[in-house]
Amino acid sequence: MLKPLSLLVVLPLIALPLSYSHPQCLDFQPPYEDSQVSYCTEYKDFGCCGRVTDRRARKRVDHLLTRTRAGLQLGPDCEPYLRNVSCIRCSPYAAHLFDIEDSRDGRKFPWLCREYCQEAYQHCRRILLRMYKMKTYDFGLRKNPSSHEVLVNDSIKFCSEVIPTESPYCYPRVLNGPQLGGSVVNTNGTLDCLCALPVATGLRNPVFAVHSGDHTGRMFIGEQVGVVRVLTSNNTLLSSPFLNIESKVLTSSRRGDERGMLGMAFHPKFTENGRFFVYYSVLINNKHYSRVSELTVSSGNGNVADPNSEREILRLLQPRSNHNGGQLLFKNGYLLVFLGDGGGAGDSFGTPGNGQNTRTWLGSVLRLDVDHKDPGKEYSIPTDNPFVNDSSGLPEIYAYGLRNPWRCSLDRGDRDTGEGRGRVFCGDVGQSSYEEVDIIEAGGNYGWRAYEGNQCFDEDLCSQESLGHVISPIDVYDHQSVGVSVTGGYVYRGCLFPNLRGLYVYGDYGTGTLLALRETTEGWERSRLCMGGEGLCTGDLVGTERSQFILSFGEDEDGELYVLTTSNASPTAKTGTVYQLIDPSRRARPIECKRNIKKLNYQG
Repeated sequence: MLKPLSLLVVLPLIALPLSYSHPQCLDFQPPYEDSQVSYCTEYKDFGCCGRVTDRRARKRVDHLLTRTRAGLQLGPDCEPYLRNVSCIRCSPYAAHLFDIEDSRDGRKFPWLCREYCQEAYQHCRRILLRMYKMKTYDFGLRKNPSSHEVLVNDSIKFCSEVIPTESPYCYPRVLNGPQLGGSVVNTNGTLDCLCALPVATGLRNPVFAVHSGDHTGRMFIGEQVGVVRVLTSNNTLLSSPFLNIESKVLTSSRRGDERGMLGMAFHPKFTENGRFFVYYSVLINNKHYSRVSELTVSSGNGNVADPNSEREILRLLQPRSNHNGGQLLFKNGYLLVFLGDGGGAGDSFGTPGNGQNTRTWLGSVLRLDVDHKDPGKEYSIPTDNPFVNDSSGLPEIYAYGLRNPWRCSLDRGDRDTGEGRGRVFCGDVGQSSYEEVDIIEAGGNYGWRAYEGNQCFDEDLCSQESLGHVISPIDVYDHQSVGVSVTGGYVYRGCLFPNLRGLYVYGDYGTGTLLALRETTEGWERSRLCMGGEGLCTGDLVGTERSQFILSFGEDEDGELYVLTTSNASPTAKTGTVYQLIDPSRRARPIECKRNIKKLNYQG
């Protein structure tokens, strides 16, 4: 699982280039792209309006012009000024221009640059004065404005009433202020810095966050000590646990202890059968075992498991306390169980080590049919497992040659095309020099202990013909420049943040570095993800001030991503936090995400 560290590390400020631009809409959320905007076309490609708001802007201007033309003479160019002012609500910086970033009260009339206000007044004086006099539009004027007569021919006085003080940002020079230097960004799939929204705190080493696929929007957060907590769709952490097997789970308060409850997966038909599976360490006759068990949810309360329903599926003796793996995943109806090489250092178990020994489960991925039973087993073996008809390997083995697979995930595929669906990504913790990310395939050999990353670790094994084909990692990074212990993540397939789509987001436990892989025609390209930035993560959002170990990642029912952290690596320390990853620069059109169970709710 994890490599014990004695120092608290600060999440680094590393990036894709940092910009101080901070787009934000009146709903406190990032802007988006909406090609159906037809009136406020300045913001068609990147703004805060959909069709409804766009139509309201047109209707508002048409109404004002119709009422005014009947009795008042207008300048020939008035309509464009009215349109521009009305459409400021569509600006990707609307929150700044209405001064509501730090307050939900804000202004009813946007900040206009003084010279622009005076220019608009020259063209639209009559309509502006009429709106002012009849109070048909709230300009946010001060309580004691100058008399109407004084304002009739004085644009300076009028604009002083509407805009009593100069703002650091104003229309149309939105980005000239010190807080908004830069340009409108992120309509082309590039990333600026991310932020994080804390959704659960005070946890004891949260090592997984999974959903049940039952359309409730719940997430189930596993504490290493053996407790599973429920996070509801409105980000409420229920006080009563879903499951508490703390009395059975083997772990300790030692920093970096890798034993404990390490994995959980819900049956694909959980809604119908209420079945789920857990992986945890257990002490039997003073020996350390890894156990996979099945349980069911309580018949009377969907937020509580039935503790008496536990049925052991398999048990594996662990020769050392570390390298336990622990991930559980369902793929095509079969349960995948990810196991480490047995621990210690250098996989010193026999001539080939456990990783290259297909006569042991250690260092491999198992594939089980938990809906049926073979004689003498609590599961059956799928007939298409790689070693079913090959006596050189155990029939449960699906893939092998792993050192310590720490956090693996199933790619749900592109939202539109399904591309990538079913791929299994896995972070495999290295020995002393290299960390790697693999895509797990049936029958695949991932090289350990012959190879660490792409480099030969055991020269004798590397030269043996019996090693066969070794599948190369899609990413390898070294301990000198990036990190010391990989934590596998997920391919982002959510709706809310288009710039993240298709990225495999993962991290390094020890350094707190967030990383991303983007698939290209030439392979996978790695980037370091920036967190935070000046003026970027405000309100409830956090950025660079976190000093955290990255324990795991999670994915909710909508495909949104979470990072699970702690500031103290002890399994019993209540310093764990679950954050939702937020791209504050761009979101999807709201109509695209209307099916989302969890609604993004934050001030930033």
